[in-house]
Amino acid sequence: MAWDTARTKQLLLDAAVAEFAEYGPEGARVARIAERAGVNKERIYPYFGDKQKLFEAVLAAELEKIAAAVPLTSAHAADLGDYAGRVYDYHRAHPHFVRLLAWEGLQATPHVPAEPARAAHYAQKVASVASAQQSGALAPDLGAGQLMHAVIALTASWFTLPQLARMLLPEITSAGPAAERDALVALVRRLTTG
Repeated sequence: MAWDTARTKQLLLDAAVAEFAEYGPEGARVARIAERAGVNKERIYPYFGDKQKLFEAVLAAELEKIAAAVPLTSAHAADLGDYAGRVYDYHRAHPHFVRLLAWEGLQATPHVPAEPARAAHYAQKVASVASAQQSGALAPDLGAGQLMHAVIALTASWFTLPQLARMLLPEITSAGPAAERDALVALVRRLTTG
């Protein structure tokens, strides 16, 4: 029977997502990834290289998923509150994604996997926001890049700093995820409209 390379790689990627989200790149173990995937750990090296390259492959795959699931066109950018709500929904359904980005940031290295491609992706988002500002749909007070960064940070903070949200906003967090989402959408709309 022929070896299904694509399936094996996907099994390893799926297992690596869970492992890296839980333990980060430093704490993740190749043996646990292989065990979760039901694959010999020696398969990881020819497919991905070392553990850091596997982490980079995981990030690239997960970034593609969120980009496809939550696009930001000029039309979407006209209501950044709605966009923030859709990103919130994605993070609620895929909590591992924000954890992976947080682990990447905690590595504190100047190397960002696929940085040129990722920067181009974010440049498109900034261009969409700038277009919405030029059309008058969004307030022009802040630069488009600064505004995009604020929306990303505000959205991610519900998942990366839940303890602060509980202490600062107990009336919202005690009401549950729908209230958190509503508060986020309302705040972003207030920040972005004139």
